[in-house]
Amino acid sequence: MADEDRGRSVAHSYALYQEALGIIPGGTQLISRRPQLYAPGLTPPYVARGKGAYFWDLDGNQYLDLMMCVGAAILGYADDAVDTAVIDQIRSGTAYSISHPLEVELARELIATIPCAEAVRYCKGGGEANTIAVRIARAATGRERVLFCGYHGWHDWYLAANLESDEVLDAHLLPGIRPQGIPHGLAGTALPFRYNDLASLEAQLERHRGSIACIIMEPARGAALPAPGFLEGVRELATAHGVLLIFDEVVTGFRLALGGAQERFGVIPDMATYAKAISNGYAMGAVVGSHAAMDIAGELFISSTYWSDAVGLAASLATIRELRRRDAITAIGAFGSRLQQMFNGLAAEYRIPLAAVGLPQLIGISYTDIAPELKRPLKDYYVQELTRRGIFSSLGVNPSLAHGDAELTRIEQVLHEIFPLLAAVLRDGDWDARLVARSVDAFRRQVG
Repeated sequence: MADEDRGRSVAHSYALYQEALGIIPGGTQLISRRPQLYAPGLTPPYVARGKGAYFWDLDGNQYLDLMMCVGAAILGYADDAVDTAVIDQIRSGTAYSISHPLEVELARELIATIPCAEAVRYCKGGGEANTIAVRIARAATGRERVLFCGYHGWHDWYLAANLESDEVLDAHLLPGIRPQGIPHGLAGTALPFRYNDLASLEAQLERHRGSIACIIMEPARGAALPAPGFLEGVRELATAHGVLLIFDEVVTGFRLALGGAQERFGVIPDMATYAKAISNGYAMGAVVGSHAAMDIAGELFISSTYWSDAVGLAASLATIRELRRRDAITAIGAFGSRLQQMFNGLAAEYRIPLAAVGLPQLIGISYTDIAPELKRPLKDYYVQELTRRGIFSSLGVNPSLAHGDAELTRIEQVLHEIFPLLAAVLRDGDWDARLVARSVDAFRRQVG
């Protein structure tokens, strides 16, 4: 056993995971929690507990987490203020036969925080929020087609894009998604356009003039930032064609600014969707927007028992208020900027073809000058060696308020250890001798 692996057995986690594979199809509920996507055999499938920027697996190993529940734990795991608000609410009950006044209190908070918000509906996750927003847009406009750009969830309306070709979503979701179980009658109802390409959007609007209900898009896509004039151009085209503009802010909301990407970039959509950082890891989502866009929702059958349970409402209120009180966006951005500067300096020093790019609150690790066939093994070796040293990450970082000087120092120490290893394997090409944990695509069909 290599020195890096001593004392880091994950046997208990994998014993449970093997059982799970037999009784839970796919093994996990969230695709990005599958250990096959990281360093199989090394990445723990299960967590026992978490606090701040760290979690512990079933075998007692500690990990510095750079993913932070896919960005949801923006204040850090088990934040005292949020958890106290939730525990206090639990003592009074969680869901009732009638509504709780926290529904109105949170709606007021969201309207005061998010530029486009005049009306609010709740749900429990990002995919649901996007589906609700699309339903509202179709009802408000009387049209059926949707133009999209980005990752918007698992629901039928979105995966229908792959009915005509199962490669449509390759650049938006995951490669190789087959639209199994999606009604064929939905073919042609969800149509893509390219990020930072106004011409591709305009072409779709002209091709389907009069039949587009809405444009739904991620205003910032991972490491990709909007080119000057792009979001403004999308807004103008939507208005000119009488199409509702929806910003999917599930990832960017309460992270790029307290009011989300629309505040950060100064472009106001008709509706916006939120989840993840809205509640610091508790199940909660929201659709907000103008009265003109959303008032029809009161006439629609959009309804669920747990969408407004008091736990999610209390968690969201506490999270938003703590983000504001602690000036969290500034602190998270400062940490992210220091991490990017340190990472890129070390990558240049060791001549590693990786770069920490994007906004400091939402960092992507991208490839620079490297042959395409080396991208996957380089990523796998990078993740493998991070995991061996107790850092959970992949090609991205979601900074949280719990990340600080100690965490930055630890990351720098580990990069000083693994970048020489990456440089050596890039020089010698001895991937098979070094890689013990190769990732596996979630959906891409194997050839041969």
